[in-house]
Amino acid sequence: MEDQFQDGKEEVIQAWYMDDSKEDQRLPHHRESKEFIPLDKLSELGILSWRLNADDWENDENLKKIRQARDYSYMDICDVCPEKLPNYEAKIKNFFEEHLHTDEEIRYCLEGSGYFDVRDQNDQWIRIAVKKGGMIVLPAGMYHRFTLDTDNYIKAMRLFVGEPVWTPYNRPHDHLPARKEYVERIINRGGNQAVEAR
Repeated sequence: MEDQFQDGKEEVIQAWYMDDSKEDQRLPHHRESKEFIPLDKLSELGILSWRLNADDWENDENLKKIRQARDYSYMDICDVCPEKLPNYEAKIKNFFEEHLHTDEEIRYCLEGSGYFDVRDQNDQWIRIAVKKGGMIVLPAGMYHRFTLDTDNYIKAMRLFVGEPVWTPYNRPHDHLPARKEYVERIINRGGNQAVEAR
């Protein structure tokens, strides 16, 4: 499943190493000499991604195949923008706190765009830009954060195995079993370990 639905993925998902600037989190934050990362590097970190048809997601057989193969039984849709998200400023601030979850974080961008920031094996920030049609799965135990870009809008499908648990554990929470498993399977082994749905 991880190798399917990859055509044109680079048009909706890009990644690069971030600078250390404290400027507006919604800016791209490229390093002075832009350092793009091949999407294969994200796979080494346990991140899965696909390009799907966001214009017809209700009837998309590829989305159905992914949901079935990975047991994503729960689904909802969330609009993140100042006009539609209650307590917008507080929630955006919370999303941008570095944290992990004990389950996967699965997001499918139906409209708009945003940034998922993750750590590589050397604890450096990688910014992943996701646009309409991009679907991304961050493994359980991976430290990450989210922010909108300067367009201030994303409509995202959230998927989950079973009943959703949205609890963020702000860094440091290295003692959690999900974090220990992620470190053992991905960081200590140098990546290339597919992370199964939990």
